[in-house]
Amino acid sequence: MAEEQYVLAIDIGGTFTDLVLLDCQTGRQAISKVPTTYPDPSEAVLSGIDSLPGSVDASAVQRVIHGTTLVTNTLIERKGARTGLITTAGFRDALEIGREGRYDIYDLGLVLPEPLVERRLRFGALERMNVRGEVLETLDEGSIREACGTFLDEGVEAVAICFLHAYANPEHERQAAVIVREAMPGASVSVSHQVSPELREYDRTSTTVANAYVQPLARRYLAGLTRGLGTKGIAAPLHIMLSNGGVCSAETAAAFPVRLVESGPSGGALSAAYWGGRSNLKDVLAFDMGGTTAKAVLGSDSAFPVTTESEVARVYRFKRGSGLPLLVPVLDMIEIGAGGGSIAHLNEMGLPAVGPESAGSVPGPACYGTGGKAPTVTDADLILGMLNPRYFLGGRMALDPDRARSAVHGLSKRLGMDVNRMAWGIHRMVNENMANAARVHAAERGIDIRSYAMVATGGAGPVHACGVAERLGIQTVIVPPMAGVSSAFGLMLAPISFDFARSYVARLEALDFARLNTLFEKMEFEGAGVLREAGVVPAEMRIVRTADMRYVGQGHEITIPVPGGRLGPGSLDEIRDGFDREYTRKFTRTCDGVEIESVHWRVRMSGPKPDLGDPNTPPTPGGDVVKGVRPVLIDAESGPEPAPVFDRYRMKPGFRATGPAIVEEAESTAVVPRGWKIAAQSCGNLLLTRLEGLG
Repeated sequence: MAEEQYVLAIDIGGTFTDLVLLDCQTGRQAISKVPTTYPDPSEAVLSGIDSLPGSVDASAVQRVIHGTTLVTNTLIERKGARTGLITTAGFRDALEIGREGRYDIYDLGLVLPEPLVERRLRFGALERMNVRGEVLETLDEGSIREACGTFLDEGVEAVAICFLHAYANPEHERQAAVIVREAMPGASVSVSHQVSPELREYDRTSTTVANAYVQPLARRYLAGLTRGLGTKGIAAPLHIMLSNGGVCSAETAAAFPVRLVESGPSGGALSAAYWGGRSNLKDVLAFDMGGTTAKAVLGSDSAFPVTTESEVARVYRFKRGSGLPLLVPVLDMIEIGAGGGSIAHLNEMGLPAVGPESAGSVPGPACYGTGGKAPTVTDADLILGMLNPRYFLGGRMALDPDRARSAVHGLSKRLGMDVNRMAWGIHRMVNENMANAARVHAAERGIDIRSYAMVATGGAGPVHACGVAERLGIQTVIVPPMAGVSSAFGLMLAPISFDFARSYVARLEALDFARLNTLFEKMEFEGAGVLREAGVVPAEMRIVRTADMRYVGQGHEITIPVPGGRLGPGSLDEIRDGFDREYTRKFTRTCDGVEIESVHWRVRMSGPKPDLGDPNTPPTPGGDVVKGVRPVLIDAESGPEPAPVFDRYRMKPGFRATGPAIVEEAESTAVVPRGWKIAAQSCGNLLLTRLEGLG
């Protein structure tokens, strides 16, 4: 082992690419934040490596962890591979028909998401399985070859195979995949029993098609990134952040790229749990606001819930049901169209609105001076005095207040108000948007969010954290060190992990335990292979079993723990008790006399949590903690008021102050309104609390 051990984390966002290099022996961290490059985001990664401060022997880098928005952006922008679909005859239009439900029952002009595969590239193969996996009609191999001939003529790069009830018996999918690979040796092939072996045909088909659609691009990107790291002398294994809060090898990620839809944001949640724990806070609202979007997720006991019901590429960004459904495990987070680059505008009714459109890194907010003309949240924050135009990104990027005022003036003139009040309105509006989304998210889960502490991360998160917290009734805000690159830091905290699922619908009293034990054995064997590929030894592998269950007749399930080892009739009481506890927690009661049935059985295989030592950012010796005083407009009614500007790097543990105040560090700025107090903690966190009687 090299004398020095380094871990490199890379998080590519819509506006900035963040890199954190951690020295595991000393806890020292080197940070780089560079604009994301398009169309090839790996260019920003390589330039970011060059700009990391200090001198590090590349051979001493032991591990590289990467989170990316590549898959999500590809699906949203419809820039994936030309894809074909082979499904059971008579079901090729299931991808377009979707579900019976309407995501907006009052919209007479309802728009559904366009399928990723056009109809003429969807083929029905002659074959049929029943729900028990019994063959009703053998596979006609000629229909597969016929489809492949058309695909070759049409220049198809990727093929999705999804047969009816393949989760119960995947044999026909296996046969079809062999034929496709022989006929189309250069094409990527995704089969549903590997990508998402669960019932619900539309969702499984949608997930398999999405995986095929992004797979060629993901493979090229990951291969190119690996080569690029090699040119920098970094030969360490590349691990990719998954949507479930774990990481996997680059090879596994290339095979199942649809598992990366929430790759980057998961790092922010892990970081929030880590820094919240350092302040002895177990129930946290992870609030991550970057340049393009904001994400929020509620965690209890330092863990975040995982859901398998998600969607991407919504027609209406924040209307559930208007996107493409994905049956993949993701952290149960909410996306809010509120980043620093979110554009302020007048909506169709002539009322002011912010987002969801974003200026991103190109052309960027007006104050960047890179071509952007539209007023954004960053422009408003700069006008209000919350940002220092000479210290953005630690002074590496200058902001132009005149361009910001000019952009906001166009909007303020249309509304008949001055620029300062317009900027204040933009700031308050985006705070309310984010607070409302978090409020609804908590209410839907039966959680009183007021008892939670907020952990604010992202470049814009600490700017808006107190304003959002006030609207939610939250009394405590944590701003961790290096908050602006916390998502990248969080990537380092993720264990090697992968989730597996099988559908087996049965009433508890009628469970076939031989079949059930075989399902678990197969999932755990497959999981052990994935973990071994990523370098985890068998002795360090951890297995967690769960099941999705419901009362007979219900349409939705709850997830409950399942005991390990071989299951038998003696396991029923433990399973039933687990269901009753979780059902009572969610709905306050159980339904006596109604039978319980299983739907899905799941396994999470994971390795040990990484040991990062004691990451630290010791105070900079010497100098004054007060950098100066500048007027900040926090309340339009009282006007700008002088606020001391503190240097985060010179804050020693025990430092205290009250708002209004500004705390600056290179990657982010914390805005502390009147009525809040500041305390610098020994763990490195900045603890912000509301004064008693104000909330």
